[in-house]
Amino acid sequence: MKDSRRIEADSIGSLAVPAKAYYGVQAERASQNFKITGLKMSPEFLSNLALIKKAAAMINHEIGLIDSDQARAIEKACDEVIDGKFSEDFIVDPVQGGAGTSANMNMNEVIANRANEILGGEKGKYDLVHPNDNVNMAQSTNDTIPTAGKMTTIVLAEKLDAELTRLEYALKEKAADFKDIIKMGRTQLQDAVPMTLGDSFHGYASMVVRCKKRLAKAVAEMHVINLGGTAIGTGINASQFYEDHIADQLSELFGRKMVQADDLFDATENLDSFVEVSGALKALAISLSKMSNDLRLLSSGPRCGLSEINLPAKQNGSSIMPGKINPVIPEVVSQAAFLVCGHDTTITMAAEAGQLELNAFEPVVFYQLFESFRAMTGAVDTLVTNCITGITANKDHCRQLKESSVGIATVLCPYLGYQESAKIAKRALRERRSVRELVLEQHLMSPDQLDILLK
Repeated sequence: MKDSRRIEADSIGSLAVPAKAYYGVQAERASQNFKITGLKMSPEFLSNLALIKKAAAMINHEIGLIDSDQARAIEKACDEVIDGKFSEDFIVDPVQGGAGTSANMNMNEVIANRANEILGGEKGKYDLVHPNDNVNMAQSTNDTIPTAGKMTTIVLAEKLDAELTRLEYALKEKAADFKDIIKMGRTQLQDAVPMTLGDSFHGYASMVVRCKKRLAKAVAEMHVINLGGTAIGTGINASQFYEDHIADQLSELFGRKMVQADDLFDATENLDSFVEVSGALKALAISLSKMSNDLRLLSSGPRCGLSEINLPAKQNGSSIMPGKINPVIPEVVSQAAFLVCGHDTTITMAAEAGQLELNAFEPVVFYQLFESFRAMTGAVDTLVTNCITGITANKDHCRQLKESSVGIATVLCPYLGYQESAKIAKRALRERRSVRELVLEQHLMSPDQLDILLK
């Protein structure tokens, strides 16, 4: 048997909606129009959008534009959405036309229908609480959607920052563990000069710290919102009291300080702050991928590669080669980085494509930006948990490679001169002998002098 349906109407016409649904005609129509990704909107985004609706209801009740019963019902419905209820009723694809109007109306309809139900009314009647007139009062898609996007970015950035802090500490711990292990440094994949393995890992930790700071600086702009500007920044249909107090009310509910933009027209039409956040994520992604490349190289082998470090064995590496173990964790980090770089291109194009007083492409910006945060957060989590903390060093092998390398001839230059040091390096390569052996054979330095120098 087919589910019973109710008929709702909008400016396009009438449409059947499942009788039990909390969404309404506009969400149903959008669901039919936008079959793009097949995915749901971000739960954090929905929660933050409901938080905006709650803040608006509180301000509008304070100035007497909605009555106590309406305010109570709307606030209760918002709380239920924030708690994760009605998740199946948010049916609009995250990639949608209309600058997010469909997402906004999906939220308005769910809250209105639940509020009507709380007050003893019926779904789809909207006689007690109306999705546009009451839930969306003093708002526009054009100020609620970007504000929810910024709030969600802040929340997701906090989760990523926590994982990056874990990574920073894990790398610093390995730097301390490996501080006395001498290895050969390499430039352009060729032997360079000696260093410690600890130096390598401390360098990675410093990179993470810098990426955290860069991201935090970009995310700071997310606290500046255009809520109260309504359609294009004029504040049309919003009272002056609402415009003056909505940011503070939202801050109280959100638990983080949100500030209304000085220029609401600018804040409504331009998305460069999201581009900056995406750019910081891309910088983080490529830095982590570069580090992952290093880890794969340093652990390569284990018999026929560099094999200076050992990565934790996490799973079989081949369906045909027995005993083969692959560096799957660094590999997946790089793949997550590739995703972020692709998302950054999409976000850049979408931000550029806006016209005049509004950018209609915010939905794809948010979809890709949120996915970038999730990809990086998951990648860093598995990198710390399944790789960094379990790395061990092959100390003796590092020493053997260092002593057999001609790169250590560099430290002879201040004592023997560049020309003589180059001759020793070339001979060592030609005869497959160590620099140390040749220096002692030619009595260029005493064993004690050479030991001190090479240490």
